[in-house]
Amino acid sequence: MNTPLEHDYAPGCDLYDRFLGSALFEPYAIDLASRVADLTEGSVLEMACGTGILTQQLRTRLKPFVALTATDINPGMLNYAQKKLKQLKRIDWRQADIANLTFSDASFDVVLCQFGLMFVPDRNRAFQEMRRVLVNGGMLAVSVWDRMETNPWAAAVHETVVNVFPDNPPQFFNAPFNLADVDLLQSLLSANGFDTITIQSVAMECHSSSARSLAIGMIQGSPMVTEVNDRGGSAELIVDAVANAFARLGGDSPFRTTMQAIVVTARAKGRYGG
Repeated sequence: MNTPLEHDYAPGCDLYDRFLGSALFEPYAIDLASRVADLTEGSVLEMACGTGILTQQLRTRLKPFVALTATDINPGMLNYAQKKLKQLKRIDWRQADIANLTFSDASFDVVLCQFGLMFVPDRNRAFQEMRRVLVNGGMLAVSVWDRMETNPWAAAVHETVVNVFPDNPPQFFNAPFNLADVDLLQSLLSANGFDTITIQSVAMECHSSSARSLAIGMIQGSPMVTEVNDRGGSAELIVDAVANAFARLGGDSPFRTTMQAIVVTARAKGRYGG
């Protein structure tokens, strides 16, 4: 049976990109891309590229002769990203599973992943694969969401859907926050061949043109819509409820609140497997 990430969510990609992209993901994409922008040569692998938000920041900041490969397990998102960024050259688009990469050992100088590792069932395997495809001394840069309580926009969505479905609440919204554990991240990195580890909590502003547009992205632009439909609910009514919760939290138009992620950088140490 396919996981949510393996399904082709092409119908929701536009809503995801338009209503969540600039509000949630672009600020962190700018931050992550800036951390590797001084690379003068070599190759870069982006995993879980989604609709290409980080991809765009990387390609516009990296030197033209630095090779960039952008991957995602979700064919709908990958196709959307490729079409959206068709004006950008020198991007090699590949469908790939973070925990089962098809690239050769020591293929990349930098590996990045923005808000994708939380959805990988086998975390150990994912970190092993990232180390395997990195050259010795290569750089890893990843971001994951911090705890839900540091992200009031997420808490508002979660509380709203739990109130609507108290006996069988949708579970998707728990997944984005399941790596919000500094000790766990440190352990995964250390156990799988990384050193020079830096783990930072990075707070930013979540800004949307309106509470409703962000609510549309959260529900109809994510796998949450499938969980709502499976429970016989109305996605439109859930959007209304979430929009009202957002308006109470950060205003109606525009909407503003805080958000927080954990940003990790590390280096691949020694000889892989040795």
